[in-house]
Amino acid sequence: MLYEALLAELDGQAVEVYEERMKQTIKGLYGENVIWINKSIPTTVEKACILAEELGHHFTTSGNIIDQQSIPNRKQEKLARSWAYNKLVPLSSIVQAHKKGIRNRHELAEYLGVTEDFLDSAINRYQEKHGISVSFGPYTICFEPLGVLEFFE
Repeated sequence: MLYEALLAELDGQAVEVYEERMKQTIKGLYGENVIWINKSIPTTVEKACILAEELGHHFTTSGNIIDQQSIPNRKQEKLARSWAYNKLVPLSSIVQAHKKGIRNRHELAEYLGVTEDFLDSAINRYQEKHGISVSFGPYTICFEPLGVLEFFE
């Protein structure tokens, strides 16, 4: 499971992770090297996505960014989410999934161990960053519609 793998990566690092009951509207929080994951989240797949984003905060943001009306805070939030997308949905994994015959978003999310919402957000972020497609070695990853093209010489 991806959730357990992320937790194992943190072993020996200065980050502690706790699962606690929180308001339903709060899925995760990060502060001072501590991550809290809402214990009410029903699946480890969703918990992995939340944990990755909170790790993104650990590695990329600083200070209290709860006020998302602030542009600098929104930029830090986007940076943390981008870190999570790169961690759980790297472009290389999209290519690997293509090589294994995975052809739709549902199968891709399952293959990567992420929620479809997380995958959609990652694809949207990649499209925001790269446009409708990006070259990745001998492949072109198209974001809309999602697919991988392989060019042969």
